[in-house]
Amino acid sequence: MKRTQFMRSLTAPLSALIMALFTLMPTIASAQEVADTSIDEQINQIFAPLSSAFANIIFYSVEVNGTSFPLIVGWLFLAAIVFTLYFGFLQVRAFGHAVDLVRGKYDVNPNDPGQISHFQALATALSGTVGLGNIAGVAVAVSIGGAGATFWMVLAGFFGMATKFTECTLGVKYRREFEDGHVSGGPMYYLSKGLAERGLGGLGRVLAVAFAFCCILGSLGGGNMFQANQSFTQVYNITGGASGPLADGGWIFGVVLALIVAAVIIGGIRSIASVTSKIVPFMLLIYVITALVIVMMNYDKIGWAFGQIIDGAFTAEGVTGGAIGAIIQGLKRATFSNEAGIGSAAIAHSAVRTKEPITEGLVSLLEPFIDTVVVCTLTALVIVLSGQLVVGQAIEGVTLTSNAFAANVSWFPYVLSVAVVLFAFSTMISWSYYGLKAWTYLFGESTISELTFKLIFCIAVVVGAAMNLKSVIDFTDATLFAMGIFNIIGLYLLAPVVKRELHSYMARLKSGEIRPIK
Repeated sequence: MKRTQFMRSLTAPLSALIMALFTLMPTIASAQEVADTSIDEQINQIFAPLSSAFANIIFYSVEVNGTSFPLIVGWLFLAAIVFTLYFGFLQVRAFGHAVDLVRGKYDVNPNDPGQISHFQALATALSGTVGLGNIAGVAVAVSIGGAGATFWMVLAGFFGMATKFTECTLGVKYRREFEDGHVSGGPMYYLSKGLAERGLGGLGRVLAVAFAFCCILGSLGGGNMFQANQSFTQVYNITGGASGPLADGGWIFGVVLALIVAAVIIGGIRSIASVTSKIVPFMLLIYVITALVIVMMNYDKIGWAFGQIIDGAFTAEGVTGGAIGAIIQGLKRATFSNEAGIGSAAIAHSAVRTKEPITEGLVSLLEPFIDTVVVCTLTALVIVLSGQLVVGQAIEGVTLTSNAFAANVSWFPYVLSVAVVLFAFSTMISWSYYGLKAWTYLFGESTISELTFKLIFCIAVVVGAAMNLKSVIDFTDATLFAMGIFNIIGLYLLAPVVKRELHSYMARLKSGEIRPIK
């Protein structure tokens, strides 16, 4: 009873806030019909002060050699280094075994608790991280920090593999299993249950509720409205812009997209996993093959391009802060892209069908490798090899990447547009699951509770596609990284639990007690 009262006292304001936000949307839209002020301006007037204040707190920066460095990025990167050392560079030692787990070589019992396979869990989590950050974010990094930012991006991705391992192992260990076979997991559960085991139940509940609060808002904004807005913008541009068929058609695009999203997310995690396990490999294949074609078209300059990346990592090539600027930009974009330490991926990985938490932790360390080390590096190589990179230029990120593709084959931007829409769509359906699990943690696992969140999520798709919600997006981006503050505190306190699980699993693997399927 005490826990229920505690949760209600903390979550009642959240429920009121979310419902108020979506109650305001129709009012704002109706006001537009009779007011000269645009919808964008009205929304900004409402949300800008709150958004700005919260974002300034979360992204508080210090000046390093003339470049602003957000402390939250340092917080996440430091944790990645600590976990890499604490687990003895596990991302190197266990990489091959992680690949074997994804391939299904150790899947033995279909009756193990959970709902999806290792591969489906990885695909679902990847669909939430591989996205516009890999396309536009990389371009931002190299245009400000120079080609050398790529080196630091890859380094951050490498260290981030250890953080993903830690949080996803805990996600499975402390997940909640229901009689009907479905499970709920993620930071909300390992923060509350794990810290309670260590006599820190009060702290755990506060951290869990704060995380869930931020996760819900982040799923509606950065994981939804921003994705819908950017995918519509990309399609709008390649179809003629203001003179094309989608002029003033954002809401129509949003309705269609919302219906497609609804068709997937209403089916739950099995439906989401089924779609992402097909769409993620497909979209990665499209993007990676296209990028590789461009790289091979410039094969004679590959050595030169890597030279630019290595040299730029330690010289004053960057327009802001020289080598320090390259480091900062690389760390920022890698952290923003792979979300290591944010805790979101642990929610997806918690649904895996296994009784060994360590197995999913090992599978998850492949996620930053694919997202950052592979995809982000390919994007950077395309930009450098195309000759489109001019450090300090004012061209926006996605435009720079598109120009780099077009410099080699004029119609490649259309291929890029397909990738952008797929990336955005897969990100939305994955974040719908993250937000749902945070929602049900706060408000219960009832059918009405789940449908309420899914309805709000689908409304947000239409809102995001039809409006320019910069202030709202700034706010929700801040909530995403606020998740990392609460999550990392828990990871530090629970790391010994993961180490015990790891030692036990590795001992049984070495002794032959755990063996691959013949």
